[in-house]
Amino acid sequence: MRKVLIANRGEIAVRIIRACRALGLATVAVCAEPDRDALYARLADECVPLPGAAAQDTYLHVGRMLEAARRSGADAVHPGYGFLAESPEFATAVRDAGRVWVGPPAAVITRLGDKIEARHLAEASGIPVVPGYDAPEASDAALGEAAARLGFPVMIKAAAGGGGRGMRRVGSPDDLPDALRSARREALAAFGRDALLLERDIDEARHIEVQVLADGAGEVWALGERECSIQRRHQKILEESPSPFITPELRPRLERAAVAVARAAGYVNAGTVEFLVDAERRFYFLEVNTRLQVEHPVTEAVTGLDLVAWQLRIAGGDRLPADGARTHALRGCAIECRVSAEDPAQGFRPTPGPIVTLVEPHAPGVRVDSGLRAGWRVPVEYDPMLSKVIAYGETREAAIARMDDALGRYVILGCRTNLEFLRAIVRHDAFRRGETTTRFLERYLGGWSGDAASPALAVGAVLAVLQPGGGAARRAARGQDGRDTGWDPWDGLGPWRSGVSRE
Repeated sequence: MRKVLIANRGEIAVRIIRACRALGLATVAVCAEPDRDALYARLADECVPLPGAAAQDTYLHVGRMLEAARRSGADAVHPGYGFLAESPEFATAVRDAGRVWVGPPAAVITRLGDKIEARHLAEASGIPVVPGYDAPEASDAALGEAAARLGFPVMIKAAAGGGGRGMRRVGSPDDLPDALRSARREALAAFGRDALLLERDIDEARHIEVQVLADGAGEVWALGERECSIQRRHQKILEESPSPFITPELRPRLERAAVAVARAAGYVNAGTVEFLVDAERRFYFLEVNTRLQVEHPVTEAVTGLDLVAWQLRIAGGDRLPADGARTHALRGCAIECRVSAEDPAQGFRPTPGPIVTLVEPHAPGVRVDSGLRAGWRVPVEYDPMLSKVIAYGETREAAIARMDDALGRYVILGCRTNLEFLRAIVRHDAFRRGETTTRFLERYLGGWSGDAASPALAVGAVLAVLQPGGGAARRAARGQDGRDTGWDPWDGLGPWRSGVSRE
């Protein structure tokens, strides 16, 4: 393995490029038209342009990805996460083209990508699953009867895919028919399959996941747990390791369960086994993510391992050290916040636009995984996540303090972001007490409408207007065709108010 094509974009492409450089591997980026001037496209050794902008025509187009690998001479493909990362068809096509696939075998992706089959695998391994109904291709009538037996509320889930698509929480029988119809439509559009399953909704649940690494010789490591309960629309926005809820007695049980599932599936490379843990600390298997996770940096921080480097090494044939240490002691605490171009006060509406001013926080114990640079425009076509802030401390309190400070120093001017919302989370007393269940946002921040922005944002707005050269902010706000988009730097402040009229 000498040259790696990165079949992805944004901050994860930057992350993979840096891991490849540390291993002496050349990198090839692929970029759709909105990403031609993105940071990752500049950092890679080579960049292959993809015609078009829509994901289906670019980052989800298997043929164009394979052609990019052929043209560049890349002998390996790393899919990152999202897009084609969990596509067994893509994994097979990469292998058939004679290239190294940096991920689990296609057959494993297929088996674990079906939530119904994954549940059966866990049950066969003696691991409890959330009570539910998982008959293949169940009809709406059968699902309705099962919901009545389970009792409301219940969770509807798409049998395929992830990311919260096809997922609905249903509180009463009257709401079930509409929820089933909408879940089927969403699942079919996202995954090409409308099969559903039901699970009992567990009150006061924690979403806990265990990172695993497995080599081709059967060695499997479990690398502690991550707390991923703070979610909006079933998508995570803040994660931490270790979980403040998991006890030293429960942790090895979760790790053993994760290793058992990985072994039963014949897993190779990096993956994540997800669980729900109830208020009595009983755990239930949920699913397996057959790829690198967005939140992998918190595990890296508390274990000292470079997970992307290990992905590449395992794909190249290296073995995990067979020293019997299948678990690694977790040192300190790490917290990750996902920074996105979205407006939490407006239902998390995406807010693409120009990056006019960018000041990323740099301090001891703070890491920023970012795909941003000043002057670039956040595209409307893709997921709005921009970067990740990771704060590490010897204690959870120290990690929280560092995260609070880092978020306060982070300035992104030009499009609205969720930075102030993230800071509201880490400053909340319930978060500091570790009361981070899956109901956290609706219980504590459901009516959040925005706080006063940090002084750094106000200063940034003034500088963007007054900087030498006059109109630099306006120039950065122009579209690709040169037309003025009408962006006003004060708009990026969201709910900030100066007390006087902007005019």
